[in-house]
Amino acid sequence: MDKSIIDYISQYIKLSENEKEIITKQNFIKQYKKNDILLSEGKIANDCYFVIQGCVRAYHIKYGEERNTDFFFENQTITPISYQTKQPSQYYLCCLENCVIAVGNEERNQKLLEQIPNLSLLISKMNENLLIQKTVEFDDFKNHNPEERYLLLLKNRPEFLNRIPLYHLATYLGITQISLSRIRNRISEKNA
Repeated sequence: MDKSIIDYISQYIKLSENEKEIITKQNFIKQYKKNDILLSEGKIANDCYFVIQGCVRAYHIKYGEERNTDFFFENQTITPISYQTKQPSQYYLCCLENCVIAVGNEERNQKLLEQIPNLSLLISKMNENLLIQKTVEFDDFKNHNPEERYLLLLKNRPEFLNRIPLYHLATYLGITQISLSRIRNRISEKNA
């Protein structure tokens, strides 16, 4: 499992054998079951995450209904806003599947940065990539209707359609499950 993290980091920075060993010795890999809650609304996040295996969803509850705002898959980091602001979280993080996750916190991350200063370059690159991704997703949400958003997911994020139940996908797109079914039927008819 630690090899996944080393492979991910190695995409961004070169690690020495000693640095790989330091990372491997961290023992920060945890297993979670489907539906385990990583963060609850109203709680302050003390941890950040790196998904090695599985899928985590972010959602909030509005008018008694869950509304999905994001999904995180393998090789994606999750840094809750609450982790950075130290304010109560406005959303939940929940395992949509059984997950294997690397868990970090400020103290552990600081010690790791002291031992491997190059990790600051990795963090900078990851933050830049995440900002770009979230900006594109936000722009897509604002500038496209639900059918166009669904087609963009088909094209750019097919893992959403293969691994996320339709009722979760519908709330992520900002529509009802019935509307999503109609969109899927229209697309199927066009492609038939």
